[in-house]
Amino acid sequence: MTTYKKYPRQFRVPKSSFFLFGPRGTGKTTLIQDLGLNATEISLLDEAKFQTYLAAPTLFYEELVNLKAGTWVLVDEIQRLPNLLNEVHRLIESRRLKFALTGSSARKLRRTGVNLLAGRAVSRNLYPLTAMEMGENFKLEKALAIGTLPIVVSSEDPQDTLQSYVQIYLKEEIQAEAIVRNLAGFARFLPVASLFHGQTINLSNIARDCEVQRPTVQGFFEILEDTLIIKKLEAYTAKISVREKKKKKCYFVDPGLVRTLQKRRGVVGAEEKGPLFEGLIFMMLQVQKEAYGEIDDIYYWSPAEAKLTEVDFLVQKGQDFFAIEVKATERIRPEDLKGLKAIAELKGLKRRILVYRGAVNRKTNEGIEIFTFSSFVELLRSKQL
Repeated sequence: MTTYKKYPRQFRVPKSSFFLFGPRGTGKTTLIQDLGLNATEISLLDEAKFQTYLAAPTLFYEELVNLKAGTWVLVDEIQRLPNLLNEVHRLIESRRLKFALTGSSARKLRRTGVNLLAGRAVSRNLYPLTAMEMGENFKLEKALAIGTLPIVVSSEDPQDTLQSYVQIYLKEEIQAEAIVRNLAGFARFLPVASLFHGQTINLSNIARDCEVQRPTVQGFFEILEDTLIIKKLEAYTAKISVREKKKKKCYFVDPGLVRTLQKRRGVVGAEEKGPLFEGLIFMMLQVQKEAYGEIDDIYYWSPAEAKLTEVDFLVQKGQDFFAIEVKATERIRPEDLKGLKAIAELKGLKRRILVYRGAVNRKTNEGIEIFTFSSFVELLRSKQL
């Protein structure tokens, strides 16, 4: 029997109604139930309720209309019946109810052109667990091997759960919602896309490898982004007008998904650790950005005049910048500091940080701070970045 260990999530409850989007298995419903909202719960995974509201959406309104003003209502998997948002809108306006609306993506809601509550509900995202949330239960090597999806870390057989997860994603998110017509092409695309985890996206090469057209691949990436399976990272440039000219990087939100799509199991190979570790750090920064709003933007830095020079992440907070390089090694070499040395003259740069898998913190003569992974986690937890 699978047991589920609950972890406190990095999430601040909005004062108004909100959408909570996230990949399947990230614990959206559990989170809402743990927030202490005492919400009236309606699950659209309940087939009887689904069929009832499908036939008569006004019954949804009639069931809730007598609730006290200010009462929270949880509607699980709202994307299954987008038209219910019209009734939600009515209840917000006429009865001043508050709604927590969960779903795996806003894609179907936008695609069907339904009422997205006209700004009366904010949007929040939920991702796999972070090291900050898991605390002493977080083990770096295990996280790199199987990821941190709650549904996986609570499983007695994480590898099988991951394999099933990918299959369910294809079946329930893609096929059942009729998001793509070419499901075979999308199935070929997924493992190829996983090879670009932590890299700039080359649409032409991917299209050739998975035997589909380039515009189709672009659409497939949009699906992954809309269903929160990947996050894209833009290159930093001081000139806003040219920001879109550089290719974006692609990061899957969980190392376990990357390895499963690449058909890798067991101990993480040396060639895997770099991209997986880098992706793990990126998602920690992303969660800090979305959960607390203290990070304004995250970029990667790659100056045009030095093609082989790069810094993994450039974090912006107001007018200040923090350069972060990630190395999966246990020993730092002089060449590992090349990017951080090159970025030293960037206007507004406050700190240069290298995160690695070693055991000792130190600071170089040039002012570059070298942090162990655990120390970097504490830096984020204490909001000192």
